[in-house]
Amino acid sequence: MNDLRDKLPKWFWAIAIIGLIWNIMGVMAYLAQVFATPEMIETWPDGQAEMVENRPAWATAAFAIAVWSGFIASIALLMKRRIAYTLFLVSLIGIVIQYFYELFLMETEWSYEANPVVIMILIPLLGIIMLMVSKKAKANGWLR
Repeated sequence: MNDLRDKLPKWFWAIAIIGLIWNIMGVMAYLAQVFATPEMIETWPDGQAEMVENRPAWATAAFAIAVWSGFIASIALLMKRRIAYTLFLVSLIGIVIQYFYELFLMETEWSYEANPVVIMILIPLLGIIMLMVSKKAKANGWLR
């Protein structure tokens, strides 16, 4: 099988690998929050512990759905599977639901330092980019 699907552009592989690394970091952030011990929580910046402890279950579920579906989608994209597009869409929906809570419903004050703001922008931006790349790959017949 030596057709166009087998010879993908280098940018595709670069973006797919970056997406996998990014989503691994998301999974690690999720696991760090879910399995944090009281001693670990004490080391978190002001407000973060309160934010995580007071987050409703549905917002935590949205976080979990976003990171796990993004992680699995990244693996699927590297394996050239069409399901990657659907999983990236599910991940982006999880991001939107999580951000809805954090931006409009959360009672804890955010500390708008440079790093959290950059991360708050990068998360949906990279989610959109990964969705667009998987859509293009699917449309071009690169995924099976």
